[in-house]
Amino acid sequence: MATNATLGAEKRAGTGKGVARKLRQGGRVPAVLYGRELDSMHLSVDVHEAEQLFHSISVDNTIVELKVKGERQPYQTLVRDIQTHPWKASLLHIDFLRIQADVAVDVDIPIHLLGVPFGVKQNGGVLEQIIHELPVRCLPGKIPESIEIDVSGLDVNQSLHVSDITLGEDVEVMIEPDRTVCAVAIPRVIEEPEEEVEPVEGEELEGEDRPEGAAEGEEPDGGETSGGDED
Repeated sequence: MATNATLGAEKRAGTGKGVARKLRQGGRVPAVLYGRELDSMHLSVDVHEAEQLFHSISVDNTIVELKVKGERQPYQTLVRDIQTHPWKASLLHIDFLRIQADVAVDVDIPIHLLGVPFGVKQNGGVLEQIIHELPVRCLPGKIPESIEIDVSGLDVNQSLHVSDITLGEDVEVMIEPDRTVCAVAIPRVIEEPEEEVEPVEGEELEGEDRPEGAAEGEEPDGGETSGGDED
């Protein structure tokens, strides 16, 4: 099961770009909390606390206990969206989804490959991972923290598929079972183009710069000259 994390939050009075700008200038990030049987709640969180948290957890599948100031009980949530600045990488907005213990949720579980494939060690193959996260549906208490797959037995031209992954009975995989997770491939050989040989300066290439029908050593017509001056 995915581990829980904690984050503090405060309610905010207004919405819009002006309110959001003032919050960010004060070191806070606008956020919203929504979910079943819950009116959307406009919040703000400390930017440094949020950044530290998101760098330390798997955001897609970690339950975040959101402690809203003034509320009796914390909310069990999943982070559903994080908006960042295009080039500054600073937080702009966060969406939290309130979850309930008896309601299934859709989450993405990170896939970790363990070991070095036989085909890589012995036969010069290359391990390629096609799927890095597996989308699943399950109850919040059944969310896997990660999926670990031993790939040490794979040889060249062998692969593992979604159907090869074993999960709990209460965890439903949301993509086709025949999808390839990883494979050991033969390295591609890149052929370098042949270099063109440039003629040495002054060297005449056969058949070039010679008028059609002229024999070797023969001067072309039209260059006739006279030994004396013409009257």
